[in-house]
Amino acid sequence: MDGQPSSGIIDQIRDIPLYRTSIEQGWFPILEKPEIARGFPDNWMSPRLARALESGEAEFVLSTGTNHARMQIIRPPYFLLTSYYRLWSEHPDIAETWHQECRRVSLTTLLATEHVARVNAKRRGEPPAAVPGLADRRLDERTVYLNLRLDPALWDRADVERMLGEIRAERDAHPLGWYHLDCSGHHLAHLVRKALDLDLWDGFPTPASVITAYEYTPANVREYLERYLGCPVVDLFGSTELGYLYYSDRGGRYHPFLDRMSLELEPVAPGSSIHSLIVTSVRNPYMPLIRYRSGDCVRTTDGTPDPAKVSRFCGRVKELLPTPNGPVAHSDIDSCVTAASSHVFLYQVRAASAGDGAVRLLYTTFDGGPLGPGERTALSRLVGELTGLECAVEHRTHIPIGASGKYTWLVTGAS
Repeated sequence: MDGQPSSGIIDQIRDIPLYRTSIEQGWFPILEKPEIARGFPDNWMSPRLARALESGEAEFVLSTGTNHARMQIIRPPYFLLTSYYRLWSEHPDIAETWHQECRRVSLTTLLATEHVARVNAKRRGEPPAAVPGLADRRLDERTVYLNLRLDPALWDRADVERMLGEIRAERDAHPLGWYHLDCSGHHLAHLVRKALDLDLWDGFPTPASVITAYEYTPANVREYLERYLGCPVVDLFGSTELGYLYYSDRGGRYHPFLDRMSLELEPVAPGSSIHSLIVTSVRNPYMPLIRYRSGDCVRTTDGTPDPAKVSRFCGRVKELLPTPNGPVAHSDIDSCVTAASSHVFLYQVRAASAGDGAVRLLYTTFDGGPLGPGERTALSRLVGELTGLECAVEHRTHIPIGASGKYTWLVTGAS
């Protein structure tokens, strides 16, 4: 039966209360996020998990949450980091920087920095510092976190000088002068822009490798980073609860990293070529997920629901825009933006309601100025053709970041 777990997997989950009814019935329905939370943690409490929690081999954590509710999960300590390090060490384009023992500089959300600082303070038996210093922001002997502000657009000269100085210190600690830059693409693009605008670019050391791994990276942002940094920019796709599932090569093609995992694809709507991602994974031994709907959506090379043909990650299912032409994903709008202009940096679609017949697309540019009339017209036309909705294109000098430290591409119910 398609998607149903093998007998070997069933043997691994037999003692987990959540799955008892499915095992008895011989059928596993798709596992939705609310089912994971219902009765948590008792619905997951096998004898093995109880022992692991007592010994410290398992821990409770919250998913990162982009613009939706965070989910409590159970996993081994450093579960996601272990997945990241393995992928980095095996990646065909950037494994050398791992094996050369490059230090990893991480530029992502303020929440991530604060989490590392809290963990370190707890380990020392101290309250977290109001402004964590460099030592407070070290995850391990290899990784340090940089960001101390929620909105990177608001970094000032002192912020940029501090971060560039910390990057240089990590670079200087390596015998070859190499370092690895781990980031949210948006955050790194902000740092590149600020360094250029503030005449600090000469103090920005070129990284030996770059990974974007925390949110959807628009094509214009990726091209901007590659142009200025002059090194491979590799993208990882995954989640807090699953680890990493795919990685891109330096040409932007995605490859599976499905260690102890299998996938199913389900169209998000009848006839749609956008598919919801359903994952069976026993990579996390304390919270194996069977036919779990991750909330992500993908496209395949030929539009069919064949997991072997996944070619693009489209964003979140909850952030699909309903239109007269069917559901539209983040990546679909991104294709319109890229085709219209390489100058667009951030953008946000605002829809008053599903039946309004029109949307607004707010945008910023890398140089801060508005698009020319031709580019604005092209962008409005492309979005209109894609969605079947009229699209007004409006320049902004600032689009605020979300409370999670990630950008929201779609706002519904907006005026």
